[in-house]
Amino acid sequence: MTAEPLDVNTVTALVADAAAAPSLHNAQPWTFRYLRDIGVLRLYADLERALPRTDPESRGLHIGCGAALLNLRVAAAAAGLAPLVRLLPDPAYPEFLAEVHLYGTGPPDGALARLHTAVRRRHSSRLPFRDEEIPGAVREGLSGAARDEGAQLLFPGAWHVRSILELVRDAEAREALAPDVREETARWARTERPRAAGMADGIPGEAFGPRQRGTSAPVRDFAAGRPMPGRGWASFEKSPHIALLGTAHDKPLDWLVAGQALERVLLRATADGLVASVTSQPLEWPEIRWAVRDPVSAMAHVQMVIRLGYGPEGSASPRRPVADLLDIL
Repeated sequence: MTAEPLDVNTVTALVADAAAAPSLHNAQPWTFRYLRDIGVLRLYADLERALPRTDPESRGLHIGCGAALLNLRVAAAAAGLAPLVRLLPDPAYPEFLAEVHLYGTGPPDGALARLHTAVRRRHSSRLPFRDEEIPGAVREGLSGAARDEGAQLLFPGAWHVRSILELVRDAEAREALAPDVREETARWARTERPRAAGMADGIPGEAFGPRQRGTSAPVRDFAAGRPMPGRGWASFEKSPHIALLGTAHDKPLDWLVAGQALERVLLRATADGLVASVTSQPLEWPEIRWAVRDPVSAMAHVQMVIRLGYGPEGSASPRRPVADLLDIL
């Protein structure tokens, strides 16, 4: 017996949840195509939204699309579906990232479905967090979320956190001396407020957070020296909680795995009452990326640096309308 095709409203809702995922500079580099006759939803990289200076290998693009795929799986599970996913199904078309058969067999994934309420609540907070410990059980739950997606999450020790902060500062100094990278950042990280500017992508000035007094937290300053009237200064947590997300290998398939793991960790963190921000700055420079990993861990390739803690939620960044992302055939 063949299942009835999903109606347009259901597919639209699934893609809207998928598109709530984080992406490098909130470029939202994804498009979807629904083949209604066979119940297949395809995910493609939108190469026009790539960041060739910041992300020349498209590692960040794949991670963002992987995060969108995880959100899609969460939304499908909450809708009572058990999708089957194939990553990189056609080597001849590398921008064809995933094929999701929405009518897979078996029961929906209950663990994913329970994360659905966090999809729209999750967004980056670039505000100061409280100097408050994260319980061990919560940390283990976050690490388990990464393992469930085939990745690894570890919390480095104090000496390694200090090293990571130094690498973030090193990356910021390198970016300051690279006008092409600064121009690309300025194109996506805009000082205008989103509603006034009609923004549907990028990072609005109200989501930048305050400037740091000192450099105690790995929070990217998207203003990059540009004047922003009214933007204040603040002291951030003295002992930030940093987690490293990594994979055993470092190919496009691994980046998609890392993106799904990243979003599963962030949704679990949101459900646990945590807030988070991410930074890839020290990972964007091959000369220093290797130094981010913990030399005594089994993690081979760090894919993202995550800052976690308790504190205020940041401002949500804008989202593109689903009509711009989805084709239904």
